[in-house]
Amino acid sequence: MNKSELIDAMAAVAGLTKVDSKKALDAFIQVAGETLKVGDKLTLVGFGTLSVSEKAARQGRNPQSGLKINIPAKKVIKFKAGADLNAKIQ
Repeated sequence: MNKSELIDAMAAVAGLTKVDSKKALDAFIQVAGETLKVGDKLTLVGFGTLSVSEKAARQGRNPQSGLKINIPAKKVIKFKAGADLNAKIQ
């Protein structure tokens, strides 16, 4: 499912227009990004938790040449699915 299909599905389930559903989804994405940027967790009960984790700098290897490379430290987003979401796929 892509973003436009998600907007269509949200509009159908919630009884909203597609424009309103797009505004709601865009607002959610913006707020989630801002929340994670400051280092806070975003927890949606029944859906899951988004959080930011830091990966340390490390040595890697270029698979083509075999040369060692330095991989810089970076922040990554982690998602842990909630119990209700896990139950829906079982």
